[in-house]
This record gives sequence, C-alpha cells and structure tokens, in this order.
Amino acid sequence: MSFRKPGFQLGAKEKFFLAIFLIGFFAPLCSMGSSVACAAANFREARSKMVQEIEADVKSTRFFLDREILDPRVMAAIATVPRHEFVPPRQKTLAYLNRPLPIGHGQTISQPYIVAVMTDLLNLSPTGKVLEVGTGSGYQAAVLAELAAEVFTIEIIRPLGEDAGERLARLGYKNVQVRIGDGYYGWKEEAPFDAIVVTAAASHIPPPLIQQLKSGGIMVIPVGTPFMTQQLLLVTKEDEEKTTVRQILPVRFVPLTGKH
Repeated sequence: MSFRKPGFQLGAKEKFFLAIFLIGFFAPLCSMGSSVACAAANFREARSKMVQEIEADVKSTRFFLDREILDPRVMAAIATVPRHEFVPPRQKTLAYLNRPLPIGHGQTISQPYIVAVMTDLLNLSPTGKVLEVGTGSGYQAAVLAELAAEVFTIEIIRPLGEDAGERLARLGYKNVQVRIGDGYYGWKEEAPFDAIVVTAAASHIPPPLIQQLKSGGIMVIPVGTPFMTQQLLLVTKEDEEKTTVRQILPVRFVPLTGKH
C-alpha cells in the first residue's frame, strides 16, 4: 500500500473501487440486524426536510402571521418529536410530509405547519400550564410537552384518547395528562391555564374555555363552519372583564363535537 501526499486526487478507477468497497462495507448494516437504526436515520432526514418546508411556508404566509420565522424553541420541538410514532402504521412512510393525515375515527393529525404556527402563537414558557382540546393521536400534546411544564389534553373519542395516553407514556412524555371527555367544557379542576389550544373547529369560542384562562392567557382556536374554510383565531384574555380576538389565517379542521 502506498501513501498519498495531501491534495492527491483519486482517479476514476480508484474512486469506483472505493465506492464498491464502501457499499460492501456499509450495506450489511441496514440488511443484517440494523434496520431499526437505518429507519431512524431515514426518519431524521425526513423530519429535517419537513422542518425546512415549514420554515418556507411561514415565510410565504408572513403577511398573515406578521412574522417571517417562528420561535426557535417551537421549531426545535417540531424537529424533536417523532411524528411517525403518532400516525397509523400504514401512514408511517408519509409521516413527515407537510400535510394532515387520517388517524381513524374520522379524525386527522394536523399539518405540521399548522401545528408549528398554533404552538408559536401560544407563546409558552417553560413553567407554563397548557390545555389542549382534541388530543387525536397525541402529536400536538407531545410538541406542547417539549415547551411547557404541564400539558392537559382532552379527547372525546375514547379509543383515540386511550391510545394517545399509552403512546405518550411509552415515549416518555411524563408531563402530559390525558382525559376522555367533552373538551368544550375544558378541565375545570386544573384551571386556570396559561394557554389553551383547540384542534377542532368550533362554531364559536366556548365560554368555559375563556373562563379557564388566566388573565393574560392565550387561546388559539379555529372557528367557522364544519368542513369548510374557518378562521384561526388568537384570543387573549386581557383581564376578567376584557378579551380580544385577532384573526390569523384561514384553515380547515374537522368539527369540534360534543353535547353542546
């Protein structure tokens, strides 16, 4: 074997044989007992691409959002949470596409861009206490758990809520509590909350949720006609007497259900 001086360039034939050697050396890592590691690497790459697409979408909708970039803490959470764990097995290869996906029972996991925007609008602190209405598969709750101290989430569809609770526990999200129930009425025993996020479209802003917000608290909620374009609203409870509402951007969510 001869040694090359710094700056020496391999010829075409040498590059070819080097490539064959590397393929022969590394290929078995994915085919002989390391498929999990290879899948994880593929998911990391797909998640990184998803984050880039979200950043591009934020820039293209900056006139709605009144900002060109989201809080780096929010983007770090999006880059951390394994979205493929929150979709049905048949959807795993699609998990990091920047679009909503069906999760059963007529429900969907929201588009990552929308999850990022709604989370950013909540302006969560590391000591914050947040309520989510509409657990679904648990993805939004996991993102919230990366940013806040306590997350309380309510799901009206029992199988979804139970599966989400088990999934979040398995993935180590110990600061999330899941309840099966009608989220329209909130979680009175744990109120007040620093922030509330509703992940289904309501016909109006639920008064119980306003009551359960702290003074200075924020709610993000889509409001409008089911299965048509709604408006994502940013609701700020200035104090016990005054609440302000700002339209953010048009969205489309499944309807909020319950006795109301």
